[in-house]
Amino acid sequence: MTEEERRRLATDTDNGLLLIISGPSGVGKTTITRGVERSIADSVFSVSVTTRTPTQADVEGVDYRFITDEEFDRLVQDDALLEHADVFGKRYGTRRAWVEEHLARGRLVILEIDVEGARQVKAKMPEAFAMFIDPPSEDTLLGRLRTRQRESEEQIQKRFAEATREMARARELGIYDAFIVNDELDRAIAEAIATVRAAREQAGAPRA
Repeated sequence: MTEEERRRLATDTDNGLLLIISGPSGVGKTTITRGVERSIADSVFSVSVTTRTPTQADVEGVDYRFITDEEFDRLVQDDALLEHADVFGKRYGTRRAWVEEHLARGRLVILEIDVEGARQVKAKMPEAFAMFIDPPSEDTLLGRLRTRQRESEEQIQKRFAEATREMARARELGIYDAFIVNDELDRAIAEAIATVRAAREQAGAPRA
């Protein structure tokens, strides 16, 4: 028996798939992502590394892995991140080794990232399956952002403008394999699950 065979778990398969889920703020992508994760037994949600300070609600290794700027610099220099970004002075990234380890075990690895992050990942792992969540219309998205009642109207308009740019960019890049309209949440979740299962079958994986 080889060393690799000894390291394999009984649940390991050869059917790993990297799933990217993106969508504008307010579209419901996190709810859809969690619906996919709960419905497909061998799925794992990627935990980003970040340089931001943890809050009291954060759980290390569950919400994020918290690292220093120096550690982040080393990851970038070593090309150890599939994607990374600066957000309001704090840095976030997806570790390549973690993703590759779970893919090697046959897992469905889920990344919930923005369009720029998806572009970076697809450049390094073009076999990844990318799914974009759309609102039924721009007016519906604006209404959803207002319904959340989290921000001022000025902030909402800024977020809405960014959302429309993100939707346009998603189509310009041509990196997304599927677009799903979240017109009704349960239906959109069901479509997302069916789309992911079909993608795995096409890649030679059994039905989850």
